[in-house]
Amino acid sequence: MLLTNARIAGTAGLLDLAITDGRIAAITPAAGRPGRDLGGALLLPGLVDGHVHLDKTLWGLPWRPNSGAATVRERVENERIHRAALPPVSVRGANLLRQMIACGTTALRTHTDIDDAHGLANFHATMELVARFRGQADIQVVAFPQSGIVTRPGVADLLAQALREGADLVGGLDPTSFDGDARAHLDIVFGLAQRFDRGIDIHLHDRDPGGNAQLRDIAARTIAIGMQHRVTVSHAFSLGTTDADDFAATADALAAAGVHILTSSPSAGPVPPVHALRARGVVIHAGSDNVRDLWSPFGNGDMLERALLIALRQGFRSDADIAVALALCSDATALGLPAHRLAVGAAADIVAVDAETQSEAVATRPARKLVMKAGVVLAEEGRYCGSA
Repeated sequence: MLLTNARIAGTAGLLDLAITDGRIAAITPAAGRPGRDLGGALLLPGLVDGHVHLDKTLWGLPWRPNSGAATVRERVENERIHRAALPPVSVRGANLLRQMIACGTTALRTHTDIDDAHGLANFHATMELVARFRGQADIQVVAFPQSGIVTRPGVADLLAQALREGADLVGGLDPTSFDGDARAHLDIVFGLAQRFDRGIDIHLHDRDPGGNAQLRDIAARTIAIGMQHRVTVSHAFSLGTTDADDFAATADALAAAGVHILTSSPSAGPVPPVHALRARGVVIHAGSDNVRDLWSPFGNGDMLERALLIALRQGFRSDADIAVALALCSDATALGLPAHRLAVGAAADIVAVDAETQSEAVATRPARKLVMKAGVVLAEEGRYCGSA
């Protein structure tokens, strides 16, 4: 395939991209050759959603007023009550995946609930989605103990079974504030990761100084078992502390251990400070988290919109800052995947938008003119056209 009359940020003039065997084979000045004319559209690398919940979403269903609650524990219990009456994950998750792909996401990490009430049902349904959408998006699956581990007998064994059956990572949830025993919780999570040689992705919602203490403990455990750059902490709201010394000590520990931070940049409360973390060497990237589910009525799976939300929460206004927000939403290396690049030899994971600059793409979030995964067109003019 030849994409013609395209633009790439930082490169002057219109360009043609030749694609062979799913990779970018050549990038040359536009020469009027026959091909797929993009009419001056700006190209972006495939977007990356580092944290989503395919098994929770209500995407594609009739609008449902939110029945959530104020605390994490109350939201978990509310979900346990209502989710049995929802359509199957195979329907809801597929709806969201098609939406995400149409918005330009070509790689993602999904957390799937595993608990003592529903066992591995959600995990099995999610793995079926992975197989169904294979080749259309790189999907990593986290075996996620949404209802706790220590306080839920049998969940540790269920997590182990999910890892045996192909889960890519093992998750955790608020070891202190939710499960009540940080040492026991993390012993299980890190023990399973070491036993099965898998990565870790822990939800940490705590906002008090105890949150940063847990982050430093996670960093120390990561170094102790040689898991640098294989451990992620999602949310990590405590990094939004105003205590400069506590922040510096925690950020330095995370950087030394190669512990990654994932932010969804929610609209209220403290969030990890992007520039300050990057300045201290911490890898930070982004994800949607909840997309129209029993936790939240918001979200649409569009990582350009997530970049906008990050820019707004971080006070980013300059083109350089907005480029950082966008980079957080296209960082495949944070998931241990090859970098998404618009360069010769790179996989042809390409998103085309009608925008002059990356900043305009984030500010206006136009419908994606074209979305390609490994050279295969999966969406045109904002509409999914894949086969799943």
